[in-house]
Amino acid sequence: SNRPPSMYSSSHGASEKISRQECARILFDEFRDLSRTFSIYGPYRHLIGQMITHMQNGNGAAFTSSYLDAALKEHILRDNTENSTRKLLEKAFNLFIDWENKCYPADKKDELRKAILEGKLPKFDRFQDNFNGMGITIHDTWATHITLKLLQIDYDRYRAVVHYKVQDHFGLDNTDILNTKFKDFIFFRIWFVLQRYDKFGFKPFMTNMEATVEITGGRNEKKN
Repeated sequence: SNRPPSMYSSSHGASEKISRQECARILFDEFRDLSRTFSIYGPYRHLIGQMITHMQNGNGAAFTSSYLDAALKEHILRDNTENSTRKLLEKAFNLFIDWENKCYPADKKDELRKAILEGKLPKFDRFQDNFNGMGITIHDTWATHITLKLLQIDYDRYRAVVHYKVQDHFGLDNTDILNTKFKDFIFFRIWFVLQRYDKFGFKPFMTNMEATVEITGGRNEKKN
């Protein structure tokens, strides 16, 4: 035969097999390279690469990052829509604080719970999150825990300290890979194979982030 020898053939003509570890390394390198499509600009664009490397080496351990915490805080503070949990809490404080007794009435605590339970939780699903790296690193959230740490009421001002703890799952399930949003991208196919193919089985992991924000207001803002 005049066919040239394969680049994978040895001098003895026997096919060489690459190891499982080498195959995984090649796929992870491609995985990281393709992630740039979803993280073009901004201070958080490097996060997806770090999280892919964590999947490669972390063996399922939880992932935390000061950049994720900063992104969460920025998201909460910049969300000025009326149904954000921060704005709904602010509205409840303005409406129900008892200024004469400098306290929040016990019989109005359900209004705070309502603000949290019915409000819009922080999620990175804005248009810009498709390109700044956050939409791909945190493409959904599994749990959000919101705690009122402090409510200080003075003569005509109040200060509330609210803590957000958010948890997401960095992994794909069968529903994800069948979703047209995911399955048409080679990026997600590689992700699925590395996680789900039993020869690899790289473990998904939980991503934990938290942020503390302040809400302030005054007596003259009661009707706002």
